[in-house]
Amino acid sequence: RLNFCLALRLIVNLYKQFKGKIVLIEMLKGKIHRATVTEANLDYVGSLTLDEDLMDAAGLKEYEKIQVLDLTNGSRIETYLIKGNRSTGQECINGAAAHLIHSGDLVIIASYCQLSHEEAMNHQPQIVHVNERNKILSENREECVLI
Repeated sequence: RLNFCLALRLIVNLYKQFKGKIVLIEMLKGKIHRATVTEANLDYVGSLTLDEDLMDAAGLKEYEKIQVLDLTNGSRIETYLIKGNRSTGQECINGAAAHLIHSGDLVIIASYCQLSHEEAMNHQPQIVHVNERNKILSENREECVLI
């Protein structure tokens, strides 16, 4: 009980010391733009299976939380990544999300990070553009407009 009281006092003191000084900004970390869903597997337990080459290009890790934004129908979901086979263009939406996102849909896969104000000033996300077969067209650290 004494340890709990000491720990609580320490937390309160730290809060008072840093109150209002620590601000984290959520920033785009990596994005795969206009990928094509190759498969939707309703019977799998959650997640998105993604070609490991695409994960590497966008700086994404297995089991990382992602957002999938469906350009075809406007659906937006949060899930996590599972490594797919390299160089296959695989992008399989799994589980209940297969009710919302379907094979053939165009999507954006986005990941975010939390940065201090100072870190955010120089941060550039990893942006990957792909073709209709999910083959990498370009990798850069800036948004660009494809015409």
